[in-house]
Amino acid sequence: MFMTQVVSNQLQDRIFSIKTELYGSLSHTGRGHGTDKAIILGLLGEEPDKVDPDRIPELLSQVEQDEQIRVNDEINLQFKVKKDLVWHKRKKLPLHSNGMQFTALDKAGNELLRKAYYSVGGGFILAHTHMAQEHIMEDDTALPYPFTSGDELIELCHQHDMTIAQIMYANELTWRNQDEIDQQLDTIWEAMQACVQRGIKADGVLPGGLKLIRRAPKIFRDLDQRSEKDLSDPLTILDWINMYALAVSEENAAGGRVVTAPTNGAAGIIPAVLHYYKEFTPNSTHQGIRDFLLTAAAVGILYKTKASISGAEVGCQGEVGVASSMAAAGLAAALHLNPDEVENAAEIAMEHNLGLTCDPIGGLVQIPCIERNAMGSIKAINAVRMADRNEGTHTVSLDKVIRTMKQTGDDMKEHYKETSRGGLAVNIIEC
Repeated sequence: MFMTQVVSNQLQDRIFSIKTELYGSLSHTGRGHGTDKAIILGLLGEEPDKVDPDRIPELLSQVEQDEQIRVNDEINLQFKVKKDLVWHKRKKLPLHSNGMQFTALDKAGNELLRKAYYSVGGGFILAHTHMAQEHIMEDDTALPYPFTSGDELIELCHQHDMTIAQIMYANELTWRNQDEIDQQLDTIWEAMQACVQRGIKADGVLPGGLKLIRRAPKIFRDLDQRSEKDLSDPLTILDWINMYALAVSEENAAGGRVVTAPTNGAAGIIPAVLHYYKEFTPNSTHQGIRDFLLTAAAVGILYKTKASISGAEVGCQGEVGVASSMAAAGLAAALHLNPDEVENAAEIAMEHNLGLTCDPIGGLVQIPCIERNAMGSIKAINAVRMADRNEGTHTVSLDKVIRTMKQTGDDMKEHYKETSRGGLAVNIIEC
């Protein structure tokens, strides 16, 4: 985004170097989250869905060695990682805890362009100028089935005798055709499967000071000696679900490709529950997988617009909690539960993640993040079981639990919101 601004301002012939500054939570946990690596790759012109994960170490090493960044094979910039990537741990930008600022400089060190951006959760980035406006300009496209709350969504389902997935699909048709929608849904699912496959094959130690050994490959080897359907131990199914979630979360911790669903730190939950649906539920179908993703997306929209999916804003309830809620809704839909039961499953999953703090040890997305993905997956599946038994009747609505989550996050101390200055992050002594 910043380099696009450089070009649009016709500064490509004058720019000599670039300075990147990270603020607030982004500076406290950025190294552990791979933020520095992501910024360098972004300046190189790489895109997250296209970059070859196996080439990332080589690309980063080349920048450090040459002290240069070559943008899209066109612009050569001086970039000394230790000097030009600055971590302001005691400063925050005014509008969000996850703030970053880029400055383009000429050869004499004069400022050519400066822009601030905020990472607001789920892979979404907003420029400071947009964040500062009272109302961010929204897409005003007229949708056939608009909704701004869970109650409105369920009412649409009742009124038109449609599922949540059908509502979402019809709305998506406003922007793209059927083939494009199907292709994108399948691409997301394929990326999730590829991530699991990489995660179960990549033995070794995860990067960072905790020296955590990957667990998913060993669990897979143990389970692979038995059939997935061999449930002589009734808890074997939990081992498979845990393995799927750990595989993705360990790939995330290692800088591999994951699907942001709704965040990278919670990226293991939806793939794990989807694999559970595909491998362990009778009569699973490809359409069921698409319905799962569409329904999960509908629930994700509600959290994104009514609360937050940023650990820096509301704690881990906004990441693992939301992912668990989305996965529960998706699984319930894929299993053909009715819209009221789907909404109930989503509510149950979040209700039992309320107050979950974001306290990564050492700023790394490893402890407790990796295991939380496994636990969030199990909670999602159990939420569906409970909703199925409730037959759609429940006291707390999804809207009410979303509102409660937002209030809880607002009341939570900053120490417990992705700063690594509270909770487990300060109660574990590194030796």
